[in-house]
Amino acid sequence: MQVSKWGNSLAVRLPAVVVEALELKAGDQIEVRIAGARQFEIAHDRSREKAIMRLRRLRWRLPDGFAFDRAEANER
Repeated sequence: MQVSKWGNSLAVRLPAVVVEALELKAGDQIEVRIAGARQFEIAHDRSREKAIMRLRRLRWRLPDGFAFDRAEANER
């Protein structure tokens, strides 16, 4: 794999065989861990799915008529 410049960051292109093995698609979140000297591991970042599953287990419900307003939530 080759490290490339992408804006102010560095990027690594994943080989197709890795993408296929992990069943990745554009927009997926991944987790990269250091596995050793000049080695790393890639895995799906499942934190979002786990959080959603925990919320579903709680069976927490939003009040009737609740509507999320992004602009209101971001007001300071």
